[in-house]
Amino acid sequence: MTDARLRLPAEVLSEWLSEDAGYFLSAGRLLEAGTSRWQHYEVWDTPRFGRLFRLDGCFMSSERDEFHYHENLVHVPAMAHEGVRQALIIGGGDGGSAEELLKYPTIERVVIVELDEKVVDLSRRYLQGIHHGALDDARVDLRIGDGLRYVTVDGPAAAAGYDLIVLDLTDPVGLAEALYGEDFFRACRALLADGGALSLHLGAPAFQPERVQALVRRLRRVFACVRPYFLHIPLYGSLWGLATASDRLDPLALAAEEIDRRIMERRIGELQHYNGAVHHAQFALPNHLRALLA
Repeated sequence: MTDARLRLPAEVLSEWLSEDAGYFLSAGRLLEAGTSRWQHYEVWDTPRFGRLFRLDGCFMSSERDEFHYHENLVHVPAMAHEGVRQALIIGGGDGGSAEELLKYPTIERVVIVELDEKVVDLSRRYLQGIHHGALDDARVDLRIGDGLRYVTVDGPAAAAGYDLIVLDLTDPVGLAEALYGEDFFRACRALLADGGALSLHLGAPAFQPERVQALVRRLRRVFACVRPYFLHIPLYGSLWGLATASDRLDPLALAAEEIDRRIMERRIGELQHYNGAVHHAQFALPNHLRALLA
């Protein structure tokens, strides 16, 4: 390693992944920062990831690497489904998950319930490279409000049957903690149509093993089929866990060739990460993860 590589940049952005380990990158230029009613926000233009935003000091999404997260959060369950028509996103105010869902020719309606209207405002003004206009698509029903209340009160009252519920949330602490509980998972299950699925992120198994383990256990107490899968997400600085949960839909039931056939048949273009081989590879667990999730 050269001396130049050993020198830290003058200004860095960092995030703690655990009590004794973290991740940093060169900060670049601050575009906007402040505190909304709910959280502290920052938008940066960085050398490595282009424009990115952070909430309460945690990296959320960036223009150049959001596809790792959003493609896999959405397409792993959606491609296994016979035809997603109605979808619900809790969180997701950057529009990245909605943008992936809108690629499906069968999609009729995507409801986004985002707690913080400032996230939507920042996304519209700075993060077009993430949402590509999805926040203003006619098929998107954007609601500023509490996702917990929507799932437990408003959703059941509307008798909605969602083919896919995407929990595109911050980490399971503070404001979001209740959205990772067993009761909330049960409420989501009640909103799913027959054959529907839930998807969410779990965290970093190397740095947050107890969190990943606990979330999978909660999901298994609610759903008949829970499939954790793992990939490296550059902005998050680690191997990262996601999961699908359903009573009937199993994303491993389809061969890689069938996934690729469906991608072509459904004309899902502009995929930078996801394909049939990747779909299956992400479910292959090394022994230490098998032991953690046993």
